[in-house]
Formats: sequence, structure tokens, C-alpha cells
Amino acid sequence: MLAKEIQLEVNKGAMLPLMEEFYTIQGEGSHTGRAAYFIRIGGCDVGCHWCDVKESWNAEIHPPTSIDLIVENAAKYADTVVVTGGEPLSWDMTLLTQRLKDRNLKVHIETSGAFPLSGTWDWICLSPKKNKLPTKTVYDNAHELKVIIYNKHDFIFAEEQAELVNDNAILFLQPEWSKKEEMTPLIVDYVMNNPKWRVSLQTHKYLNIP
Repeated sequence: MLAKEIQLEVNKGAMLPLMEEFYTIQGEGSHTGRAAYFIRIGGCDVGCHWCDVKESWNAEIHPPTSIDLIVENAAKYADTVVVTGGEPLSWDMTLLTQRLKDRNLKVHIETSGAFPLSGTWDWICLSPKKNKLPTKTVYDNAHELKVIIYNKHDFIFAEEQAELVNDNAILFLQPEWSKKEEMTPLIVDYVMNNPKWRVSLQTHKYLNIP
């Protein structure tokens, strides 16, 4: 394909800048411990300083890949697919989720919510970031709110976000990995004093798996 044709395919979501795809165990949030096929889409301008996949930020270094190929690969493994990034909602997720649903796959997304919601999702994990707050469509439809705790001020941010998300969203606090020794005890105490919250850990890192 010529570059212009590829860009048109990307614009409509028929091709996406694929960074990586892998079959593993979901390590965080409500679905911790379940097998899932992860699709990591490149491109993110949210710019979290503690992001552990900064190589995902620049979409131009990740090749535009046909969603037909992505779906074919995913269908070989689990019945659950997690679309993550980067920031997957930078792109139109409509076609990708349609094709995955056509294969009877459960389709989850992990997103900062910084862009309007596109696609059809069985589970939306919203992990908001201070420097680019979520859109209303994601607040209204999120199934879980997962706030990363890097410092004590993040507890205030978490409560602000809990006020904005829909009433049915499950609320999680998760220590940022590099600060886990310091922040985990604070999170445990906070959840015990504020039981609407739950603790989320990056269990895949403890298991030393992707």
C-alpha cells in the first residue's frame, strides 16, 4: 500500500500502529488472575512521567497493522482480549472491537480516558491521569476506576475521580511500581478506612510475566 492509502486505513481504524501482542495473565484490577491476550497499540500524548512503556508513545515507530491480522492472532489464544497502549482511544476502536466481537471474544480496554470513547467493550478500565483528564463518555461508561498512587496527593486525586465516574464503577487504588514499598502500606490503611476502595497490585510483575 502507498503511504496515503495506509494513512486512510489508519484513520478509519482498519489498520492500527501495533506495538506488541502477547498472551499472559491479567495482573491488575477486577480481572486479576485471568488469562488474556493483550494487544498494545502505539501512540500516546498523555505523557505520564512514571509510565513503564514509554516506547509506546511514538506511534510512528510502530508499524500500521491490519486489524484482520490482529484479530486472527488473538482468536488463537484466549476468550478475552485486552486492548491497551499507549492510549488506544487515540484511534477509532470501532472496527477492531466489531471484528473481535464477531469472533465471540470478550473485549476489554485499559485507558486513561483522555479521548472520547469509541468501540464496543465488555469491560472498560479507566486509569485517569492528572495531566490529561478523562472525557465524560469514559467516566460514564467505565466498569472500574484504577488510580495509580505515586505520592500522598494522589489519594486526593483518587477521590476527585471517584466523584466523576459513574456509580457502578469498582474503585481501585494501585501503587506505582517504583514506589510500591512506600505507598502500599498507605494504600492498605486508606482502603481499611475507606472501604469503598479496593487494593490493586501489579501481580504480573511479582510473577515475572509480561
